Amino acid sequence: MISDPRAERTRAKLRRALLDECARRPLTEVNVTSLVRAAGVGRATFYLHYADLEALAVDACADVVRDAVDALHAWRGRPDPRSAPDALIGFFTSLPPHALLYRALLAPGGGGPLGRVLHQDLRARSLAERELAGAPQAPLVASAVAAAFAGVLADWLHGFVEGSPEEVAQKVWRLLVALHAVRWEGAGAGDG
Repeated sequence: MISDPRAERTRAKLRRALLDECARRPLTEVNVTSLVRAAGVGRATFYLHYADLEALAVDACADVVRDAVDALHAWRGRPDPRSAPDALIGFFTSLPPHALLYRALLAPGGGGPLGRVLHQDLRARSLAERELAGAPQAPLVASAVAAAFAGVLADWLHGFVEGSPEEVAQKVWRLLVALHAVRWEGAGAGDG
């Protein structure tokens, strides 16, 4: 698919305007009129690119999903269960400035529109890597990793899990390494 540079510039203006607005107030208090004014585009242009504010917000937060997936896979070889990769710590420390927006899109437990995208992308990446490595129970572990990460991340953003970004990154890392390390005694060839 060929990308239209003008359309991408317009979407970038809308994403930036939304992030700026949501840095000052909750997503529920943002409206299309003020957003298009801030972005310097027309209302019809907004609806040409997005169905509603939530669709724009998920698109604006798509980098967060990519960053999360990349941060969880920012290691090679055998992971050190005692120390989270720097990329994962960096990911958690980057969240507070837009936490209000992320909370609006990521429901407690990992649901919501951003949670669905995060779960889908993380599960796909984990599944591909486990299958490539020939690891047992690839679909099960990929689902568990995606659900655990999205759930803990959401609950931390909503204040149900305590800790600094660095502390939570370390705890999440140990949890996910443990999920990958579960022994599958008696797993048959068709169980992988």
